[in-house]
Amino acid sequence: MTQAITKKCIIIDDEPAAHYVLANYIKQDPRLEIVFEGYNGVEAMAYLQKNTVDLMFLDIDMPEITGIEMLKKLDNPPRTILTTAYSEYALESYDYGVLDYLLKPIFYPRFVKAINRFFELVEPLAIAEEVKDTINVKVDSDTIPIEVSSILYAQSYGNYVKIFTTKRNYLATITTNDLEKCLPPSLFMRAHKSYIIAVNKVDEINKDHVVIKRNLIPIGITYRRELADKLKK
Repeated sequence: MTQAITKKCIIIDDEPAAHYVLANYIKQDPRLEIVFEGYNGVEAMAYLQKNTVDLMFLDIDMPEITGIEMLKKLDNPPRTILTTAYSEYALESYDYGVLDYLLKPIFYPRFVKAINRFFELVEPLAIAEEVKDTINVKVDSDTIPIEVSSILYAQSYGNYVKIFTTKRNYLATITTNDLEKCLPPSLFMRAHKSYIIAVNKVDEINKDHVVIKRNLIPIGITYRRELADKLKK
């Protein structure tokens, strides 16, 4: 049996306790390998000039150079998960393409969620998904088919979802989570907790929203990097 190739990761943080926690978590995932641990941004930049890594755990508040300043200076930073005790940097950090943002103290379930997001991006499923031509949703008292290719985006309204298509709009009796399960993930994704968008229907992406047929749809902070990556494909 061929052994799976591990992903190389580094930890950059000025707090030894943070290294201990992250290293312990990382060692529990056989898909990850720690290849370097640094305690400031200068060390990290020197290492990255000579080495390629897959994932960087980066603290923001460090001496000499902050994590954000470091990301600004790197021409091609690795996938980055920020680790910090300060939530106020969250919005700015996504401008530099960070994958996720972990608030200290970092709990293991939240760490796992961030790692799963990383692997979803770098190791997409090899099995081709079966894309349905239509989905069936309940509108008023009727169940009607909607062509998947006609869907532009969907907006949550509590236990209802308004589905916007190229032909007409539908107020369906379905939750956003259930609708998302019906749609092929290669073509649709969350842009916000209340919105699902058709990725191939996006006309423009800005800092805070995407544009689909002149409609502005907000981008949630936690979805920004994944959406940007998907639109590059």
